[in-house]
Amino acid sequence: MKILVPIKRVVDYNVRVRVRTDGSGLELNNVKMSMNPFDEIALEEAVRLKEKGVATEVIAISIGVPQAKDTLRTALAMGADRAILVHATDDVCQDIEPLSVARILEKIIKSEAPQLVIAGKQAIDNDMNATGQMLAAALGWGQATYASAIEVQNNTVLVTREIDGGLQTLCLKLPAVVTTDLRLNQPRYVALPAIMKAKKKTIDEISIKTLGIDITPRLSILSTAEPPKRQAGIKVKSVDELVSKLKNEAGVL
Repeated sequence: MKILVPIKRVVDYNVRVRVRTDGSGLELNNVKMSMNPFDEIALEEAVRLKEKGVATEVIAISIGVPQAKDTLRTALAMGADRAILVHATDDVCQDIEPLSVARILEKIIKSEAPQLVIAGKQAIDNDMNATGQMLAAALGWGQATYASAIEVQNNTVLVTREIDGGLQTLCLKLPAVVTTDLRLNQPRYVALPAIMKAKKKTIDEISIKTLGIDITPRLSILSTAEPPKRQAGIKVKSVDELVSKLKNEAGVL
């Protein structure tokens, strides 16, 4: 069984992002970038399925700028067998929207013919949480979102997902699309020898022009601003004073 894992290059979660002075977006030049954490979880699950003998090949794919090759090499170091980069733009500040990503992935999937797509539920930069669902709709495949456990049995995949009332288990016929949640697994630490080996592997590069897909943004950012700074709290001398301020000043009682 072949598994495809879409991977997005995002600002590292440890970096405090800054807004551009003109308010047109975030400052991404010379900022540390890394693999989207949810995609890292998806890749880890795909590699584990391969180690169990369930999958025969794991393909990592990224859509965006040429610098995404570094992220794909991390994926190869984690255990992916092959990597594909769809060169869609040279602008690091251009975010490819979920519908465009889904259409690109649909084209790649038709040529690669994987039986399972495992993707992160969302990217931490835009929090769209839409690509997996759009891809499943475009392909006409079954889908399961927010997976906290994945088990492949014969020609089906059992997906456990967390819901408000507890746990829900879905049974999907393959091929299918699954998106991962935080509690699915803990991604492995990538050792230096694996990183060095990954540097020698080739990454297939595809130009967006050959796919014939329009990635013109349908959304426009009107303005971007940092959240207001939190005001300092005050000390009260008694419970009565606290209740009075909550009632008369804060208006929460």
